[in-house]
Amino acid sequence: MSPSPPPDGCELSAAELNERIRALWIDGRGHPAVGLTDVQRAEYQRLLAALRAVERGDVVEAA
Repeated sequence: MSPSPPPDGCELSAAELNERIRALWIDGRGHPAVGLTDVQRAEYQRLLAALRAVERGDVVEAA
């Protein structure tokens, strides 16, 4: 099963986002070459966008 999305307003580190992306590609299929479902593809795109935001520094870390 793929990891559930974080609640709105929850900020993840780049490492945590990368871990979720990897789990999405491997979890339950045994091989990353197997395609994603439409739902998984949408989650993948959301995670990639969040990762790009973190890498650009758009996300402010909690104090």
